[in-house]
Amino acid sequence: MPIHVHLPDHSLRELPEGATGLDLARSIGPRLLEAALAIRVNGALQDLSLPLVDGAQVAIVTGKDPEGLDILRHSTAHLLAQAVKRLFPKGKVGIGPVIEDGFYYDFQVDPFFTPEDLVAIEVEMRGLVEADLPLCREELIKPCTVQRFKALGEPLKAELAAELPEGETITGYRQGDFFDLCRGPHVPSTGKLKAFKLLHTAAAYWKGDEKNVQLCRIYGTAFATQKELDEHLARLEEARARDHRKLGKELGLFSFHPEAPASPFFHAKGAVIYNELLAYLRSLYRRRGYQEVITPQALDVAMWKTSGHYEKYKDNMYFTEVDEREYALKPMNCPTHCLIYNTARPSYRELPIRYADFGRIHRYERSGVTQGLTRVRTFCQDDGHIVCTPEQMKPEMAAFFAFLREVYATFGFTEVRVALSTRPEQRLGSDTVWDDAENALAEALQEAGMAYHINPGEGAFYGPKIEFQVLDALRRPWQLGTLQVDYSMPARFGMKYVKADGTEGTPVMLHRAILGSLERFMGILIEHCAGAFPVWLAPVQVAVLPITDRANAYAQAIRERALDLDIRVELDLRNEKVNAKIRDAQLQQIPYMLVLGDREATDGTVSVRHRRDGNLGAQPLETFLETLLTEMRERRR
Repeated sequence: MPIHVHLPDHSLRELPEGATGLDLARSIGPRLLEAALAIRVNGALQDLSLPLVDGAQVAIVTGKDPEGLDILRHSTAHLLAQAVKRLFPKGKVGIGPVIEDGFYYDFQVDPFFTPEDLVAIEVEMRGLVEADLPLCREELIKPCTVQRFKALGEPLKAELAAELPEGETITGYRQGDFFDLCRGPHVPSTGKLKAFKLLHTAAAYWKGDEKNVQLCRIYGTAFATQKELDEHLARLEEARARDHRKLGKELGLFSFHPEAPASPFFHAKGAVIYNELLAYLRSLYRRRGYQEVITPQALDVAMWKTSGHYEKYKDNMYFTEVDEREYALKPMNCPTHCLIYNTARPSYRELPIRYADFGRIHRYERSGVTQGLTRVRTFCQDDGHIVCTPEQMKPEMAAFFAFLREVYATFGFTEVRVALSTRPEQRLGSDTVWDDAENALAEALQEAGMAYHINPGEGAFYGPKIEFQVLDALRRPWQLGTLQVDYSMPARFGMKYVKADGTEGTPVMLHRAILGSLERFMGILIEHCAGAFPVWLAPVQVAVLPITDRANAYAQAIRERALDLDIRVELDLRNEKVNAKIRDAQLQQIPYMLVLGDREATDGTVSVRHRRDGNLGAQPLETFLETLLTEMRERRR
């Protein structure tokens, strides 16, 4: 008896009883059959090899679909594991999930894989693709699954199987001589996996626990077509060239030292950028009514118990003891602002109060997750807290959205993605309070006309938050700003204000940041502009390059004039050819170079070169300086 299935174009297709997704794709045409990776049946993904049911809503999934790309990558992870087991049979397999832009697979091997090993593994993978091995789904019960992996000599997989719920159907996939634990779905055969690349290795701990065995993780990526893979690899190459760790060293901006792990040392040039960012934000704060405060770094643990950090966040905090009292280095500024607020009892007329704080904070990050400037243990946030009445929340949020957009536009971040992160499992406050906070944020976004998506369970322990993501020059997303509604901390610290009727009310605290961590933002900015900072941020804005000793006195006079105008200038009096001086200045990404010879010294002019546009010709010194000052003042990109 035939079955009938409904296609995405609302047409009805008749198939023989027992027909599979693969049969459906074949009936539609050879191009779809070639592209088919899985099928969606009544909204659920399943293997093409499974039979269809009468009356189902079905859609063939290809590499053009996000789900299809994930299936392709996860299947390639299985392909990688099979190749490793063939070449390194003593190795033990761990897990191999899909991640953003690719996949990884963990292996217990000794020694770890070398770059040459990755080449050999890739060759073996391509041989398995040529073999076009079918991926066959198998259903098992828990005891049989555990025993099967033990018999295969795979203790890590046996451990995972033993942790699965009793009575639950367990699925695995076999491809040739390789079997893996997986819920699927997967591509129908290895022949579908033609565009992939193994990228690099890294150390990882089993289940992410430093107490467990250390594994070798192989990272890779896969795409539906070779063209897409080639484009992705080109982007990765460009990203490597822009890597802030590489450029930070080349440009003399910062360094790291084992004496203070995951804590950056900013050199003189890096400190210039850092301080210019602070000066820029301070200029904006003054116009928007923020009060900058300075608060201690080490505070009594009793305060952190009041705030809830000791209960919910202590694993990320540093502790010390002085005079038989236990202290903690602050991981956040908010509780200290509560203490400042409580030194007075403001009336509703004095609210909102907007605090800004550039104090250094410390958070313990495990060594396995720290990375350059983007994940450190000590940093400064452009931190702010707005204490207001419930009625003032919406206008304050709208003002913050406008503030944030202005700052991002200054740095060329014109595309901003927004997410609303809701209540986590571990949190302070009642569900009613969380309902109010989440609704307030959602309504503010809707009234501002800002599209957003929900990140379930990703809020802070004291309140939900809006997260703002920007896309850099390579269109990579970076999370920067946040806005959080907090009813809990004002209540826990007994914060009050005098209402219009003379009674006391509890204010709301809005936690907000725009750049987030300055250290992290600098890392992102370095990669965004590939080290070529806009003039107002450049550590050295002008290089003065005399080409003859006879121009040295004039060059020195230009340097003094520039310094008087607060222009960051560098004078190169080395006995080098001018081309070498220009090359070195360009390598240091100095925006402007002034080349000086006898003619310039006589005429009082400068021959101007730009790091990107090349020779701009000769012009009077004062004309150049005025143009430069305008560019700095307007913070042009």
